[in-house]
Amino acid sequence: MSYRIRSRKKMEGQTSLLPLYHIILLDDEDHTFEYVAEMLLQIFGYSKTAASQLAREVDAAGRVIVDTTYKERAEFKCDQIRGFGPDWRIPDSRGSMTALLEPATVNE
Repeated sequence: MSYRIRSRKKMEGQTSLLPLYHIILLDDEDHTFEYVAEMLLQIFGYSKTAASQLAREVDAAGRVIVDTTYKERAEFKCDQIRGFGPDWRIPDSRGSMTALLEPATVNE
């Protein structure tokens, strides 16, 4: 998925592409599988099936790409992840999950 923006080059008949970033969710022991799936469902609008699959993947691999988008939207989504709060199912849950941004490479 690429997002096009208008630039001075557009006036010359060309289009520039915004660079894309991966939003990477990191696994931890402070959040349940259900928390992760609910968060992905609410923040990204994934189906229950897709959110559950990503929750399984982050648990198994320790990290998972949950979205690839332009930088401003990626930063906004990371803020939403950080603002989701602790897992109410775990009394010692200290806060939200951790998400990172990494530039998406052209070859992906």
